Amino acid sequence: MKITEKKITFGLIVGTRGFFNSALAVEGKKDLIKLIEKLGFGYVILPEDATPTGALETLEDAKKCAKLFNEHRDEIDGIIVSLPNFSDELGIVNAINSAKLDVPVLVQACDDDNNKISISERRDAFCGKLSVCNNFYQYGIPFTDTTLHTCKIDSEVFEKDVVRFASVCRVVKGLSNARIGAIGARPAAFQTMRASEKLLQASGITVVPVDMSEILSAAEKVSDDDPELIKKLDEIHEYGNISKSAHKESILKQAKFGIASEKWIHKNDIDASAFQCWTSIQENYGCATCLTMSMLGEDLMPSACEVDIAGAVSMYALTLASGNPAAILDWNNNYGEERNKCSGIHCSNYPKSFINNEIEIASLDVLGASLGEENCFGAVKGKVAAGDFTYFRISTDDVNGKIKAYLGEGKFTDDPYPMDGGVAVCDVNDLQGLMKYLCKNGFEHHVAMARDYVAGIIREATENYLGWDIYEHK
Repeated sequence: MKITEKKITFGLIVGTRGFFNSALAVEGKKDLIKLIEKLGFGYVILPEDATPTGALETLEDAKKCAKLFNEHRDEIDGIIVSLPNFSDELGIVNAINSAKLDVPVLVQACDDDNNKISISERRDAFCGKLSVCNNFYQYGIPFTDTTLHTCKIDSEVFEKDVVRFASVCRVVKGLSNARIGAIGARPAAFQTMRASEKLLQASGITVVPVDMSEILSAAEKVSDDDPELIKKLDEIHEYGNISKSAHKESILKQAKFGIASEKWIHKNDIDASAFQCWTSIQENYGCATCLTMSMLGEDLMPSACEVDIAGAVSMYALTLASGNPAAILDWNNNYGEERNKCSGIHCSNYPKSFINNEIEIASLDVLGASLGEENCFGAVKGKVAAGDFTYFRISTDDVNGKIKAYLGEGKFTDDPYPMDGGVAVCDVNDLQGLMKYLCKNGFEHHVAMARDYVAGIIREATENYLGWDIYEHK
């Protein structure tokens, strides 16, 4: 099961403090469970009779909570702390510190009502949240804040916070356990595609390499009457409009290459991949990699060009955050003298739904002219439809021993652009400033994009929880 399909499960902590109205804690616990169930998430929480109030206060309560969370550590993707009243800061921080789940934490505190601030009715969660967060800071426990300092559990704003937090948890867990396939060697001419496997591994990202010869050998062993091949050919014909100039043998080679690639990916439990897409495969086998990569991306298994491992990680992060296919693009051309617009181009391997228009499956244009169209079938051509996008790019900065990244949001436009391949016209605020930042800080020409606004989710996950150095362009 892909992580984008996995049900998110939260560990729930409801705090309380003895000299405040304990009924507020009981009520808060019921409201929180009701909200989580409404949103369709799973949860783990201390049973009603585990503590005097059913909420968490003392060190003994913390030990019980930590034990329960440890028993479910493989299920819990994040922790939600809710403060119906001031709540005991030590019970909460000890529970999380002892459990050592190393998952994202969301902290919510409940509103007081102005007509209920007597000694018997008041909450003081506004104040208590500061104490809880202060302890998290002291213990080095990263956490996510809600949009408002305090809010009601059944409010729309908190509901959106929980949904957003679920996406943060999905990104953190996905990246912290990611397996990236490096299929073939990067093109010798593109040193920009170099990446540090060791820096990636420090964040839990494993790179799994395979020589392209192994994939091509497996492809050549697929017989023309193999049922898998017949099925794959049907999938290709349903995927897009195949150019009338395409040779039948070229389509067969593409299908066999797709079967061989997918088998290796599934066998090695790969989440995202980066392919050697030129020129060895065209010269030694006789097809392009783009269609296979596009179809993988459409199935939420992102695939980057030119063995761009860092690009594949960037795409995977966007897929986790948005639940949508991601694409790899070049920041490619200026758009006349409209300085906030540029073209994003690739040969291309864009997922079909990323283009969101009719696609043509044909031969690579540039390589086809030099290597022969019959050796270059498999390019997915089309104009990316207008709409919102988030862009994201990580880079392994070996000199400074860190992973750095930039991200932001923009819009695809309907503006015409007469170039072949996969074409996107991008509108980004202060594009010139962004380009200056990329040049000055040594970022690559590849960038990952997804059709949604998820920059805030990506930044929270990668900066706050993975410790990456993030620049968010506004």
